[in-house]
Amino acid sequence: MKKVLSVIAIAALSASFVACGPSAEEEAAAKAKADSLLNAMTGAFAAAATDTAAAVAADTTAATVATETAVATEKK
Repeated sequence: MKKVLSVIAIAALSASFVACGPSAEEEAAAKAKADSLLNAMTGAFAAAATDTAAAVAADTTAATVATETAVATEKK
């Protein structure tokens, strides 16, 4: 008897989960929202990478100039 009630309870829970699933419109809206968030994050990461590369290039240039100045000063 317990097994029969367990099977009926599982069937009822499974049916309720299936019945409460998202509609096609809700799935499309969720996908559109996820796509827009992904595009925004990708753009932000690309901008951050560009800014970082520019900062590294500027630091490298500054270090090169400082090294050349120090070498020139030592030669005098």
